Amino acid sequence: MSEPIFKKQNELAKLIDRHIGSDGVHETAIPSLFFIRQSNDIGPRHKVYKPSLCIVVQGAKENLLGQERFRYGPSDYLVTSVDLPVTGQIMEASSDVPYLALKLEFTPDQILEVLRESNIQAGPKENAKRGMFVSRIEAPLLDAVIRLASLLDKPEDIPVLVPLFTKEILYRVLQGHHGSVLKQTAIAGSSTNQVRDVIDYIMKNYEKSIRIEELAEIANMSESTLHRHFKEVTAMSPIQFQKQLRLQEARRLLLSDSTDATDVAFRVGYESPSQFSREYSRMFGFPPREDIKRLRNGSDQRVNG
Repeated sequence: MSEPIFKKQNELAKLIDRHIGSDGVHETAIPSLFFIRQSNDIGPRHKVYKPSLCIVVQGAKENLLGQERFRYGPSDYLVTSVDLPVTGQIMEASSDVPYLALKLEFTPDQILEVLRESNIQAGPKENAKRGMFVSRIEAPLLDAVIRLASLLDKPEDIPVLVPLFTKEILYRVLQGHHGSVLKQTAIAGSSTNQVRDVIDYIMKNYEKSIRIEELAEIANMSESTLHRHFKEVTAMSPIQFQKQLRLQEARRLLLSDSTDATDVAFRVGYESPSQFSREYSRMFGFPPREDIKRLRNGSDQRVNG
């Protein structure tokens, strides 16, 4: 990491630390901007990542998407271009040097707006690419992020300047090595855009029985083509994607309600409680009842978040 970028990272780390005094994921006064702080290794967390930019300014993190690992730290940034069920784990954190990061969520419409207003060429429709990537961070992007986060010290400027700084941030990402991934997400009729339509449908109907023929019709693709493009974007099949959503929601329900595991299994779409228990154990490491007991007793903090 170059000296100028190192100084900017320190500036951003101090800004984040000043605005949050405790561990966790913190909303800010800036819409779609979140600060994250963690002073210890809390084990894997399972959640759905929305389209977003994540920057670590202190520590390191690793995300597991399907069987593919994405590790990133202060010299990198991570982008998620579509909704993706991910298992994330903080790899470097301590009470003396806590993990510090920020996340800025965005929408495909915001990407499309930047493409329309800039001289960045959308380019031809391309084959689908992985919906998550890590790139080396550069000074112009970091400068824009610092300007955005610094608006928390001048809240009266937030309504006017947040849209401008957010556009600049997305513009810098679009100019980066993997910018074409975001472009294709926003271009109507591209295979990535069609896969996004299928992801949106599964997200809204994860508890239902979904046929691949139905999904192929939504994407306007053949079944084999959809399967290939969907796996390229998400690193998993549509059925595996749906299963991750079901199990994440099941865990959330079990933690938030005093609900029986069998009832939760039916609520998230399983017809067989024994199959639910097997797949739950495979994903979270313990059967539902034991897993929730551990979480509630505080001996294991692997919660959604």
